Amino acid sequence: MPEETTPSVPVAVALEHMTGPSRGGVTWLRAPTLDVTLDAGCYIHIEEANPGEEPDDLVARLHQEGDSYEIEARGTTSVWVNKERVTQARLGHGDTVEFGETGPLCRMRFYSDHGPLRNSVADIFSDIGTYLRVSRQPGPIRWWRALKAMFGRLSKETSAAFRVAVIVAIIGFGWLGWQQWQITRLLQQEVQRNSAQIDTVASAVVAARDEALTPGDLAALKQELESRVTATVSRVEDLEALSTASARVIATANPSVAFLQGVYGFRERDGERMLRQVVTPSGIPLMTPRGTPMLSLDGNGPVAELQFTGTGFVVGDAGLLITNRHVARPWEQNTGANAMTSQGLEPVMLRFVSYLPGEAEAAEVTVVKASDSADLAVLRRAGGTGVPGLRLAEALPISGDEVIVMGYPTGLRSMLAQSGPDFIAELQRTKNTGFWSVAEQLAQRGYMAPLSSRGIVGQVTPTTVVYDAETTHGGSGGPVLDVEGRVVAVNTAILPEFGGSNLGVPVAKVRALLETVAGE
Repeated sequence: MPEETTPSVPVAVALEHMTGPSRGGVTWLRAPTLDVTLDAGCYIHIEEANPGEEPDDLVARLHQEGDSYEIEARGTTSVWVNKERVTQARLGHGDTVEFGETGPLCRMRFYSDHGPLRNSVADIFSDIGTYLRVSRQPGPIRWWRALKAMFGRLSKETSAAFRVAVIVAIIGFGWLGWQQWQITRLLQQEVQRNSAQIDTVASAVVAARDEALTPGDLAALKQELESRVTATVSRVEDLEALSTASARVIATANPSVAFLQGVYGFRERDGERMLRQVVTPSGIPLMTPRGTPMLSLDGNGPVAELQFTGTGFVVGDAGLLITNRHVARPWEQNTGANAMTSQGLEPVMLRFVSYLPGEAEAAEVTVVKASDSADLAVLRRAGGTGVPGLRLAEALPISGDEVIVMGYPTGLRSMLAQSGPDFIAELQRTKNTGFWSVAEQLAQRGYMAPLSSRGIVGQVTPTTVVYDAETTHGGSGGPVLDVEGRVVAVNTAILPEFGGSNLGVPVAKVRALLETVAGE
């Protein structure tokens, strides 16, 4: 903003009428003493004063003082200078004078040999604001004229330095705008990535529902059973017929191999809101353009639950189970779930239960400890186990040794395959095929039992046991037994690209984890 200056010897002094009937006019001040009167229509009259006379409508008197004038309020009408009520004040260039509570408003102007003095930016904007406030023109016309006058006066009545500063500021704002656009573009890309990651979680929610069987799933399974019932149902019997030792090992270990079932969701880290599905007032889930459920912390639908199953086995007599870390903390191997943590969410286990063969009811389990160096975790089963724990081998197997892998591969479907067509037909009739209810019905009917497969050890290292026993997802966390029924490893992964070979965590890692739990 240019600094206000006053000419050393002003050639003329004037009052500019900013509002009222005289708006836009100028009254030149020449006499030593001037009377300012205001008629009923708020029209200002400024005339040379007559000595000894005082008009009835006098509101102020101007006395020349050097290069300027001093204003003196007279009568009952208030006088305001620069928004302050005065009785007497010396006026300077640019001062505003308002006569009465509602105007009219004038501005003092000094003129020199070089024309009007430069107006300050504040003066220009003040004049524009006054025009906008008092003009009776229609809104669009008023704003157009105000903007036109503002840019015209800024370009003509301000100093060159100010105009250069404005140009520099415009360039600077343009550069900042470009930078902001770049940042916004990067943020949009990040939002799109996060959206895709959220969609991954939503897809996992949909995929997890596969455990809750549909009528179509049951019909297909029943048809498969009717055509291949002997090969499917008699898998355990075939294994037992191959070896008396294997039959004894399976029979002994069977009661101690647990089916694990759970669901988890996501909660805001510093609050209680859960990630939920967004539904319409009528309860219909909203979908994203990718065809997945729309999820939000502000969602009004059910909690977004991700279901999982796995296998565990009893160790010791303190109600402890061994399983994989990725079963106890299933979100750690879910790409979309990992993305949630970067957005202020944390995974939370909503329900985690276990079934032992022969039991009709599930028991809650909690995670006691998860290993940081191996895919292992220790669980505690509410109410204990009531069955003996499996023995842990003292040494690792060697290549060529026979092993037996026990577990619940494919989760509920493997047990449904063993249950027979009559049970499946009943599920079709009752349509009670929910994730939890199917497991409850299997347990109540005595169909909760692990599958067993036999294989040969191919390779052994301090960190991994490789064997070719058949298994698949859901069997994770199951025991790998030698021919004496001792645990030599914990089943953890399948490598289909290597002829169906499977990986197990060596028993030494199990012992080390149990020792840390006992030490705590």
